[in-house]
Amino acid sequence: MRNMRRDNRARNNSKDAMQNKIIMYSIIGVAVLTVILVALLMYSRSLSEEMQDSAIDFGEMANITSDNNTENTTNTNTESVSTQIGKSVNETENETNTAKNNITSTNTTNSTATTQNQTNTTKTETKKTTQTTNASETKTEETKKELSFEKPVEGEIIKAFAKDNLVYSETLQEWTTHLGIDIKADKTTVVKAAEAGTVKTIKNDPRYGLTITIEHDDGYQTVYANLLSSEFVVEGEKVEKGQSIGTVGNTATFEIADEPHLHFEMLKDGVQIDPGTFIK
Repeated sequence: MRNMRRDNRARNNSKDAMQNKIIMYSIIGVAVLTVILVALLMYSRSLSEEMQDSAIDFGEMANITSDNNTENTTNTNTESVSTQIGKSVNETENETNTAKNNITSTNTTNSTATTQNQTNTTKTETKKTTQTTNASETKTEETKKELSFEKPVEGEIIKAFAKDNLVYSETLQEWTTHLGIDIKADKTTVVKAAEAGTVKTIKNDPRYGLTITIEHDDGYQTVYANLLSSEFVVEGEKVEKGQSIGTVGNTATFEIADEPHLHFEMLKDGVQIDPGTFIK
């Protein structure tokens, strides 16, 4: 029992010692924090006083500078006014008149120079336009040459153009229109282009047989029908006047009873015209 009492008393003493230490450390911590806070407050007050002193110094400097500028401005304005007042009325009027004359002279000179420049520019542009127009007209005349059609084959015209009247057809055994001319020629005779142009079509027509159509300038077309072959050209090919394009045959069903010939037509803007008035 004594030992247990002794142990309990020792434990209580150690607890009391521990509590005393905690209380002592807490007091020391509070004291340290208090000292730090007091030091911070004193430092903050010191900074505030220094900033106020600096602000006062800057304000005094600004007032001094402002006073100096005001004095300088007043002196300058006073000198200017004094100088102006010191001039006589005649001198002032003379200077004003001279300035007006200079301005008027300058404006007149600038206006004259501007008018001359505009006139020269207009003349130059007119001259360029005239030259351009003349050059364009000359180039157009050189590019556009007069068309001159010739016979695609040499031979006698055995059936004439008949659009407004009728001619007798041996094949159809009746009177009918004839929208071209028939030029007598033996089979396999070479057919030539009546004028320079572009081959538009090569086709086997149910009535005209093997047919070549060539487009020319100014809306003209020439049609070469009743052909045996078209071996010399292809569609889209450009041909020269007198160039071989095919051979005479007997493939046109509406003229198959006639003697061998070339059926030749001409159109202007899609309308048939008499080839006999054009070919030479």
